Amino acid sequence: MWKEFKEFAMKGNVVDLAVAVIIGAAFGKIITSLVEDIIMPVVGKATGGLDFSNMYLPLSDKVTPGLALADARKLGAVLAWGNFVTIVINFLIVAFCIFMVVKALNSMKKPAPSEPATTKDCPACTMTIPVMARRCPHCTSELAA
Repeated sequence: MWKEFKEFAMKGNVVDLAVAVIIGAAFGKIITSLVEDIIMPVVGKATGGLDFSNMYLPLSDKVTPGLALADARKLGAVLAWGNFVTIVINFLIVAFCIFMVVKALNSMKKPAPSEPATTKDCPACTMTIPVMARRCPHCTSELAA
């Protein structure tokens, strides 16, 4: 069993997956920092300092409006809809950033070399024929070299 596990663990796909997970985690931290430290302060400034993360709907009589979300949760049940909105906005920004990075990486890839055509259409009958054909096997027309 040890031998099988060793063969499995050392396959190229498993090692590639492990590297991808590690790089993905590091890339995730970069994107999270970009969103939280650079983009969200600009969004906050543009919206006049509006912070959704502390907005909630009290579900308990003990909770009074105006408290910070953490304090309100200590007193009773609250529906923290503002935190959800903040997380959704963060997700959309992260998804857009990842889309832009993938788009940039795809544009840097070299296009795959195109394979030479092996068929062409006969100009007389429009049937598909081999490129090297000198006469169409369907209509027997002579073809230019």
